[in-house]
Amino acid sequence: MAGFGQGTRRYPRSRGRTWSRTGPDRAQLGIIGAICATAGFFVLGIVLGPVAIACGWLAMGRTWAGSRSVSALIALVLGAIDTLLALIWLAGASSPGYGLF
Repeated sequence: MAGFGQGTRRYPRSRGRTWSRTGPDRAQLGIIGAICATAGFFVLGIVLGPVAIACGWLAMGRTWAGSRSVSALIALVLGAIDTLLALIWLAGASSPGYGLF
């Protein structure tokens, strides 16, 4: 059937045509990750650190190549620092000396 534009569009209801998305975009994931990493320095660093790492990684598009947003990189780095500090704190709290180390 020719005409009526049916031959030019194969998938008229695809994501690119209707602007509908089902999840957060990369900018939102980067901001969510940065907020989780910042909050993780004060409370629940062992939980919020890996969440920030995951959000930052997904916001970067799961790759190191190409252009990255600043918030995604901040979320990834601060989440890694947050997780590392939480693990050091937990290792120090479980030692018999009741100190940091």
